[in-house]
Amino acid sequence: MTIGERIRRLRGKLYTQRELADAAGVGVDLIRKLEQGRRHTASIASLHGIARALDVDIADLLGKRNSLPSSSQDEGVEAIRRALTPVDDLIDGAVMDVEPLPLAEAKRTADYLWGAYWAGRYEVLGTLLPNALMQLRATLHAASTEEEAPAAEALARAYQAAGDTLVHLGHRDAAWLAIREALQAARRGDDPLLYAAMRVSVAWQLLVAGRYSESEQVAVTAAHEIEPKGDVPLPQMSAYGLLAVTAATATARAQKADTTDELLGVAGEMAGRLGSDRAEHQTTFGPAKVAMLAVDCHVVQEQFGQALTAAKALPRDAALPLASRARHLADVAYAHTRLGHDDAAVTTLLTMEQMAPDWIGYQTLPRQVVAELMERERRGRTPLRALAQRLGVTSQ
Repeated sequence: MTIGERIRRLRGKLYTQRELADAAGVGVDLIRKLEQGRRHTASIASLHGIARALDVDIADLLGKRNSLPSSSQDEGVEAIRRALTPVDDLIDGAVMDVEPLPLAEAKRTADYLWGAYWAGRYEVLGTLLPNALMQLRATLHAASTEEEAPAAEALARAYQAAGDTLVHLGHRDAAWLAIREALQAARRGDDPLLYAAMRVSVAWQLLVAGRYSESEQVAVTAAHEIEPKGDVPLPQMSAYGLLAVTAATATARAQKADTTDELLGVAGEMAGRLGSDRAEHQTTFGPAKVAMLAVDCHVVQEQFGQALTAAKALPRDAALPLASRARHLADVAYAHTRLGHDDAAVTTLLTMEQMAPDWIGYQTLPRQVVAELMERERRGRTPLRALAQRLGVTSQ
């Protein structure tokens, strides 16, 4: 089903198109075009408004709740849910039937999970996360006093990877549970920046849920806790800058342009002091990250020309993870589409698919862009139509 078909079905007899538009705070023309298949995309803020008016999760509106192929009940989304909701403490207080890992292997496990995440390998994560979470819990349970802090940090990082993965799959309730568990484990570690940096994931989950004000507040509060004053370690500047630019993505979606510019300025200053992008706390921050998210801010504010101009500031060899570079190209393709640059949009989409074939299959924005381009495509078999077939996108 297209977005428009879902809206029409959910609207049912509850609303007329105009009543839904009024309740969602959008124009009735947008509702009409979506339902008639003349548009397959809308701004994120508009989609969140429609979802709220219909009292559904935006994942239901977008048809984004995904499962992961698995050959065993010990793999996939439900297995991750089970790992996030253990009952061993209600039985005998021990982690059941799981051998703890040596501390060095626990750290490597968390590293591998994040490597798979940034490569967009969600099916691999569906296989690995359930057992990894249980093993890392067992490791913390069995840790000596000296090993407790690093074991807790490894577990926190794994919980965070689980939460971020579940967001991409549209399972936000389980994702929220995972990030809260991550925060609890992070408090037991020795890294003073880990707890603050992990709130980037909290802010992101709130942003995905359309809770823009809370997303901004979480990121800004965490940033204030670690605000650099005088000479501070580079990881502290990196974490502070990342929280500032995360807050900017929330304010952009709330259409708070002045605040967005201010926060991007703060993040840009930190990035300039760093000089290059650094990998810290499961992500990166630096000039390239700020440039990438500046494009995102322009796109969600529907400043498409400015988005493409800002995109030129991002070097082709930017030190960003694969999933970040692919997400950036999705923004660029969307901007080209909205400006009528169809050939450039298709080229960007094909580059994205070639770059991140595992990632693209679980993303909504590329499908929406392809669907809109397909509506304007009137030729026979073309690279766009072949891409649409691979992504399971059908035209009206």
